[in-house]
Parts: sequence; C-alpha cells; structure tokens
Amino acid sequence: MVSTAAVKQALSALASRTDTATRPSVAVIDEADVARSDMRRAAGFVDGGGLDRLDEAIAAAERAGDKAAAERGRDARAAFRRFREAAAGGEGENVGDGAGRQ
Repeated sequence: MVSTAAVKQALSALASRTDTATRPSVAVIDEADVARSDMRRAAGFVDGGGLDRLDEAIAAAERAGDKAAAERGRDARAAFRRFREAAAGGEGENVGDGAGRQ
C-alpha cells in the first residue's frame, strides 16, 4: 500500500506542475518509466490503476503518431509484466491479466 506521505507528495507535485504542454498520455508514460526504477514507486503505480492508464496512454501515443512515447510505454509495460512474473515465482504464467490467481 502507498503511504499517506507519498500520496501527499504526488498530489503536491501535480498541483505545482508547470509542464502543462505535456500531453496526458506522455505524462502517464513518463510516470510509468520512472516508477519502474523503484519497486515502491512501481507498486504504487500498479495499485493506483497505472497499468490500465498506461495501456490507454500507449494507445493515445500511437494515435498521435508519437512512436517514441509509445515505445517507451511498451517497454515500461513489459517491465511491469516481468515484475509481476517475478513476484508470482517466475512460473511463466500470464501475469498481465490476473490469470493463474487463486
């Protein structure tokens, strides 16, 4: 679970953002890209519905013709799949959709 302090910090950062020219899809991809470098951030991203937002952001980047952002998004999505597989014991199950859970 994400700590209250982490949520407050994230909300504060969002409130003080000045890069409003960044498309929302790119912002989500940036968030995912950064989150995968730290397991706590990665867990917070996933717990906050980040994977669904990431899938939507990848699709939006592709529609906008931003191939670089879409590729970074796919790379991040693949990293999150590997994290889930490792957490599940590396059994090679389909970790992206909850399959194999009991």
